[in-house]
Amino acid sequence: MKLRQRLLHLLCCALLSPAAFGQQAATLTLATYNLRLDLAQDGVNAWPQRREQVKSLIRYHGFDLFATQEGLPGQVADLAGMQEFAHVGAGRDDGRHAGEHAAIFFRRARFELLEAGDFWLSQTPERPSRGWDATCCNRIVSWARLRERASAQELFFFSVHFDHQGELARRESARLLLRKIGEIAGAAPVICAGDFNSTPDTEQIATMQTVLADAYLASATPPYGPVGTFNGFRIDAPLVQRIDYIFVSRQFKVRKYAALTDSRDARFPSDHLPVVVQAELVGQH
Repeated sequence: MKLRQRLLHLLCCALLSPAAFGQQAATLTLATYNLRLDLAQDGVNAWPQRREQVKSLIRYHGFDLFATQEGLPGQVADLAGMQEFAHVGAGRDDGRHAGEHAAIFFRRARFELLEAGDFWLSQTPERPSRGWDATCCNRIVSWARLRERASAQELFFFSVHFDHQGELARRESARLLLRKIGEIAGAAPVICAGDFNSTPDTEQIATMQTVLADAYLASATPPYGPVGTFNGFRIDAPLVQRIDYIFVSRQFKVRKYAALTDSRDARFPSDHLPVVVQAELVGQH
């Protein structure tokens, strides 16, 4: 009798499990957002005038894990004021605090940080430096190894900002980035997000697509919003050039993709649109 009751109990548990009802794996809301660095000369578009709008956007759309670019230390600190998020990332000028960051923010309740690091897009990636024909700035990549608390699945997230002037630098940056992703993440699930300063027809984007899927193209539903992601703070910008991307490894299924045009009083929160993806981590192999 006890054996029969045990079997009935196990059968009921199986029938009531999420899988029995065909429920999908937990969805992650991923994003990349170039914040536009804090410059007083931006006037009405300077960071103090828009930081609360940026934070409200992040919270309203329920970002779980997002990459940022161009954030200066004060901007990173402002976003860190959202206590539900933790973050990693270093300044590109000294590998500590100085200069723009490619910081990564993740929801504390959902992820546990296991490891983090940074490298530079140059011939000497282990130290602050600029590479190839980049003449303006050091370019840094920050990364995090995270464990999703509910599923215990691990993933790697990379935040990147390619050079805006050097064509050779952008091409070589893609090659270096993929090599470093392979060294750091191996065969683990990977998300690589950021401002690539490159349109989809360029060699560097084609290089990225040899290893990772472009979420815009991989989305199971048609992409939402404009194609272009750079607005220059112009509410009437044509928005035709896509330069911000989220790339994912084969372990992810992209459900939705969007470039968000949220604005307030006819002003965008940044000179880039946030790119947002809903994706499922469907397997480790």
